[in-house]
Amino acid sequence: MDETIRQKINQLKKEKDIVILAHYYVDGQVQEIADYVGDSYYLSKIATKVEQQNILFCGVRFMGETAKILNPDKRVVMADELADCPMAHMISVEKIEEMKQQVEDLAVVCYVNSTAEIKAVSDVCVTSSNALRVVEGLSEKNIFFVPDNNLGRYVAEKLPQKHFIFHDGFCHVHKSIEADKVLEAKKLHPDACVLTHPECTMDVLEISDFIGSTSEIIDYATASEQEKFIICTEMGVFFELMQKNPKKKFYSVGHRQFCPNMKKVTIEKLVAAMEDLSPEVILPQEIMDQARIPLQRMLELAK
Repeated sequence: MDETIRQKINQLKKEKDIVILAHYYVDGQVQEIADYVGDSYYLSKIATKVEQQNILFCGVRFMGETAKILNPDKRVVMADELADCPMAHMISVEKIEEMKQQVEDLAVVCYVNSTAEIKAVSDVCVTSSNALRVVEGLSEKNIFFVPDNNLGRYVAEKLPQKHFIFHDGFCHVHKSIEADKVLEAKKLHPDACVLTHPECTMDVLEISDFIGSTSEIIDYATASEQEKFIICTEMGVFFELMQKNPKKKFYSVGHRQFCPNMKKVTIEKLVAAMEDLSPEVILPQEIMDQARIPLQRMLELAK
């Protein structure tokens, strides 16, 4: 990174009391300059602990909304207001209300990759790293898991005592990682370990050596004595994997492991957002108050 830009960013952080949070899927240069880098769960926890009055979020819209909901008195700014997650819009409030009326003893379990409006009508939120712990801790027998059906099915396999109702939402990046392509990658790299995100389809999970969230994949690769890995998640994670493991080899499954929304976040947009403290995340007070309940419940149950 250009040293002048680095100095400018550091100066703006001090002048405007800004903390920079970045997801593992954004550009490596952005991860490099951020104060905190992590997956959704880590960033949602960190957002509640930072001292700065202004949070600059380098990720997609639902992440900035989560930070705002948990920190209503702070200003939350998106590095790019058009960076959005298609999966977050694959479930409707109407569908959730319909299920609540139809099914008794039901918990609406909402993946954090969802809009503030959806969180507001849910019972508890989960991330890929805590979904199993959180759902296991619920008293309800019936679980309506929204919006991602792949993560839902992965959790359901582990908790046969619960009855799951799935929605048809999905992450287009993880869904595009196909089992036959993973098998091709294994032929090319027979001694490589396959590390997979649970948003992938079941046939991919079945041929994986390890399944976990983005941060769990990084931790596994770092702790492992293996030296070669096939990575079944968005390719932004390669930056952190290589930072922590410069002597290890990491392979993708194919060219589609790429989230165009995450890649909208650039250094230039980051600087512009810091200068103007905009675009700011603005949410109705009532939605924030309602959405905070399932998020706080998640943080409690996931401890």
